[in-house]
Amino acid sequence: MATQEEDSIEQAAAARRERLRALKAAQELLNTPDDDSTQSRNKTNDDDDDEEIDEENNQNMKFRNYVPHDKQLQEGKLAPPVLPKFEDPAAAEPPPSEKKEEDPFLNIAPKKPNWDLRRDVQKKLDKLERRTQKAIYKIMEEQEKEKQLTEAESEDDGTNGVED
Repeated sequence: MATQEEDSIEQAAAARRERLRALKAAQELLNTPDDDSTQSRNKTNDDDDDEEIDEENNQNMKFRNYVPHDKQLQEGKLAPPVLPKFEDPAAAEPPPSEKKEEDPFLNIAPKKPNWDLRRDVQKKLDKLERRTQKAIYKIMEEQEKEKQLTEAESEDDGTNGVED
């Protein structure tokens, strides 16, 4: 077992060394100047060398959000990206049922500014409402009794006068 693990570790180390050597070689190739470019630079004078460097920089510049004033730099301006049209998946779906459902976002904000006061006082209002109903019922009973008494008195008076 120990030999297999050691072998796999050694193989991994060897593979890593190879990758590092390849990266080093690639880095050296990038850092060494080309023979063609060094010869062409030696042929031109200093003024031409500055213009050549400017041209190389202009070709590499990309302007996404900036419009340069210089006409040579305007060539490096990129066209704005074309964004795909956004389609709302919720809007594309038909409503699940025919019945009208309330929008859940309407219940977030209070409908009246005093809703919290009414919520806190609701128990007292309910108790007061019951007392009011009882009081109205008592008054109605009293009025009904008075009405019956007045009718009874009028009947008594009417019956005595008719009998004679």
